[in-house]
Amino acid sequence: MQFRDLQIQYKHIRNAVDKNIQSVISSAHFISGSEVKKLEQTLASYVGVKHCISCANGTDAISVALLSHGVGAGDAVFVPDFTFFSSGECPATIGATPVFVDVEKDTYNIDPLSLESAVEKIISEGQLKPRAVVAVDLFGQPFDVPAIRAICDKFGLLLLEDAAQGFGGSYKDSTGKVHMACSLGDIATTSFFPAKPLGCYGDGGAIFTNDDGIALLCRSIAVHGKDTQNLNDPNAKYNNIRLGMNSRLDTLQAGVLLGKFDVFRDEELNKVNRVANHYSELLSDVEGLGLPTVQEAMYSSWAQYTVQLPEQPSDNEQIEYRKRVQTQLKADGIPTNIYYIKPMHLQGAFEGTRSADAECQTTEKLCSTVLCLPIHPYLEYREVEFIAEKLKAAL
Repeated sequence: MQFRDLQIQYKHIRNAVDKNIQSVISSAHFISGSEVKKLEQTLASYVGVKHCISCANGTDAISVALLSHGVGAGDAVFVPDFTFFSSGECPATIGATPVFVDVEKDTYNIDPLSLESAVEKIISEGQLKPRAVVAVDLFGQPFDVPAIRAICDKFGLLLLEDAAQGFGGSYKDSTGKVHMACSLGDIATTSFFPAKPLGCYGDGGAIFTNDDGIALLCRSIAVHGKDTQNLNDPNAKYNNIRLGMNSRLDTLQAGVLLGKFDVFRDEELNKVNRVANHYSELLSDVEGLGLPTVQEAMYSSWAQYTVQLPEQPSDNEQIEYRKRVQTQLKADGIPTNIYYIKPMHLQGAFEGTRSADAECQTTEKLCSTVLCLPIHPYLEYREVEFIAEKLKAAL
């Protein structure tokens, strides 16, 4: 059994992917080939924004998005404490200060109350300028859009949606209109890492925006700061008007993503939601087991199915308990993972910095209780039932 089975997925999409790969190889346009532009147009249309700017990976996407808005030294960027390292690494790498805030226990997403308290604390300290919020769509579910948007508007903050795990998810507003992940902030980013909901066969990422000027700026930053205003000039790529980075999506990866996209949109999202629902039905009666909650207005792309194990008397006992559960499941042939094992503010990279100062009790508890079970669109019902049965026995 695979945690996220890319081999069985490939069997379902082999013809389309192989055809696209062969087409790229035959054309020999391995950098900035026509497939890249086609992919950007396809994804922008799907998300419902004007511009999609592809890049080398999801980490670069966050950095480019922040740089395009002038975020840097002296700025505070508010980041959920319970997320992958990139969300906080990127602000720090460009000179800003990540300020970590707590998450909600039931959705795993950024807690509006903790966010507002952290913003007010930074203002009262007077050392940093509150500048941006990185709102992560963790495990596939979009963040609390109305609440976080209201806080950003109140304090004049840039809202960056980190949809590395959320591509394909959506939020329905009070009028019934559906808004896709990657359209929920002032700017948004995603990752095409192989295990993501829509993944390529290597690294890849993208930025989404409705702002024409920001889109051009992102394209410039992502390719060595080249002059994007004069693209018809054959020497434009050698006219570098700012410092940037080398962050392009390979044409081969664009071909893979185009080969995957129709099946992802038309089949896989519905299938993975059925798998998640089946898990929740089978595990709903387990005493002390916390199940992931999808809010009524949200649709998740289910990058992970993450449960919270029953609480034990002490932190050490909690960790040992989880190890025993994992060991038993492994003996039954069931792979598991832990996302995430350590709060962001306790990572060694932030030791001795302002970023290490955080009040995130929910995150600290989650890091000792969460356990991620196998999930992907091709997981069969009998496999879900087997996993649920063995998890109950292990508990």
